[in-house]
Amino acid sequence: MEENELIKNYKRSGKLDIQKAYHSFYHYVYTIAIHMAKGKLKEEDIEEIISDTFLVLWKNQNKLEENKKIKPYIAGITKKLSQEKIRKSRTYFDLADFENRIENFEWMQEEREEIYLLKEIVNQLRKQDKEIFEQYYYQAKKIKEIAKEFKLSEFTIKQRLYRIRKRIKKEIDKKGGYKNEK
Repeated sequence: MEENELIKNYKRSGKLDIQKAYHSFYHYVYTIAIHMAKGKLKEEDIEEIISDTFLVLWKNQNKLEENKKIKPYIAGITKKLSQEKIRKSRTYFDLADFENRIENFEWMQEEREEIYLLKEIVNQLRKQDKEIFEQYYYQAKKIKEIAKEFKLSEFTIKQRLYRIRKRIKKEIDKKGGYKNEK
């Protein structure tokens, strides 16, 4: 189809045949969009640019001039839409977000160090105290269950847990304490 034929038909009928325009210039618009994207956009983004190009052409059909070629007009629309899509697809980081991420990372590092310290102290406990502590705090068993398993009274289990916590606190304080408590 000759470029100006589309515009001439529009001027005569007052209605742009958008389907003919789409079929005639689809590959042209696709090539421009791909070239502009330079691998920064997904295929569905390219298809969206193509659809939007023909939508803009249809909405602005009254701006078409008979003595001007349509290809440069379509190319301009496609380039502008491609640039907008690329700009919108970029990820921008706010400096405050970045600082928060660093603070969270430092907090996680401190938390990890505290966990290692706690594990080290728990591993130094007598075998039965370690088992009682792990069952109560890690396995969330009830004092009644633990007492039954070890054939001890509930009071004895409570007393042991209290002494274990006291010992752990003493060891932590001796090794410098938790960083977030300083």
